[in-house]
Amino acid sequence: MARWRREADLLLAERAELARRAEAVEVELPGHLSVTQLVALRRNPEALARTLRRPMPTEPNPYARRGTAFHTWLEQRFGADRLLDVDELPGAADDDAAPDEALTELQQRFLASEWADRVPVEVEVPFATVIAGVVVRGRMDAVFARPGGRYDVVDWKTGRQPAGREADAAAVQLAVYRLAWAELAGVPVDRVGAAFHYVRDGVTVRPADLLDAAGLTALVAAVPEFPTEGAALPRSC
Repeated sequence: MARWRREADLLLAERAELARRAEAVEVELPGHLSVTQLVALRRNPEALARTLRRPMPTEPNPYARRGTAFHTWLEQRFGADRLLDVDELPGAADDDAAPDEALTELQQRFLASEWADRVPVEVEVPFATVIAGVVVRGRMDAVFARPGGRYDVVDWKTGRQPAGREADAAAVQLAVYRLAWAELAGVPVDRVGAAFHYVRDGVTVRPADLLDAAGLTALVAAVPEFPTEGAALPRSC
């Protein structure tokens, strides 16, 4: 009987330790987020929550730099001359951007696209908008005017088209851009369209049912609690 009690006590102690190690910790959002972080939130809330609690250095991404080279060429073609912040370099979100030797081909493909002869009203538009009390910052690649006081916000992509859940997450970027441009231009959000143009494929994608302001607010409010590894962490970010 004494042996059984000792074993039971050990099991109960082990269970208590596991419960302590797996205690859910609430993650508080910082005062500002990037659009890329909102996309990550849609893709994998738990992964973003862990990143917010324990930030890790970002590994240099040569593909992002190559995407930036194309965006820089496009800026020059459109006559843009704005100083960009390092963390807002165009193309930085292109995880599968084209290699260096493909830059000329990308340029040729763009020149053959529906956008080559259109003149944007704005390029590389910086913005900061407030969603659920959090400042969201980003930069739109290009904005084109349409008849009837309407607009198209276009983001140039040099990588491959995502599919499924990845495509759903990527669309958050356009939802934020759409909302931000509506605020900047002083027009209803339903007068603003948004699209990705995949340069390599020559395809323009306009996701249906983009999140509206309420949907984005719900997304930002959805940062989850998650089990910690090891002793419980303090609750402030």
